[in-house]
Amino acid sequence: MNVFDIIGPIMIGPSSSHTAGAVRLGRVASKLLGERPVKAEIELTGSFAQTYRGHGTDKALVAGIMGFDSDDERIRSSLELAREKGIAVSFSETTIPGAHPNTARITLTGAGGRRAVVRGASVGGGSILITAVNGMGVSFTGQYNTILVLHQDKPGAIAVVTHFMAHSGVNIGNFRLSRERRGGEALMTIEIDGGVPEELMDRLRALPEVQQAILIPAL
Repeated sequence: MNVFDIIGPIMIGPSSSHTAGAVRLGRVASKLLGERPVKAEIELTGSFAQTYRGHGTDKALVAGIMGFDSDDERIRSSLELAREKGIAVSFSETTIPGAHPNTARITLTGAGGRRAVVRGASVGGGSILITAVNGMGVSFTGQYNTILVLHQDKPGAIAVVTHFMAHSGVNIGNFRLSRERRGGEALMTIEIDGGVPEELMDRLRALPEVQQAILIPAL
């Protein structure tokens, strides 16, 4: 446990779960998209759905999508700022079976046509847990540099990537594999101890086994 877990984040109130955690969920979605967002469709469930306007969760999520930190004064006016930037934002209430009460599913569309879907929960004290990316189950907190590697599910693909990491001097703190079906597309979620140079990401993306590799910097 670190001091952040004890005292919580520096943030714009009123609630770390409904604001600081929500900002971080938005930032993960923004990083995954990787380009300027022009549309944000945000689905909320549980207590998020019931209280998002009163607790400012809507403003916090949109602030994160625009890259703001949890202590940024602009959070209070994020909805207006999003309109000024040409980002079409919509909110809807839904039911996600088995989801944490503070769960949001964020679908972003970028100026270049990219699309990213992130599902995650604000689990208390400003901490988050990302549980799905583009329909595939994942599990990461955003507290560490996290690399998402999309690849074809075939023998040897995982070994190629993990050997590459080892030979590059990178230590893997946590690893998870998700796949749609045997032999289909699969997603590695790799949490890294320490920094991740951009040159390493370029070399990772050049591996024949890798279809796409995205770095989600520690929040």
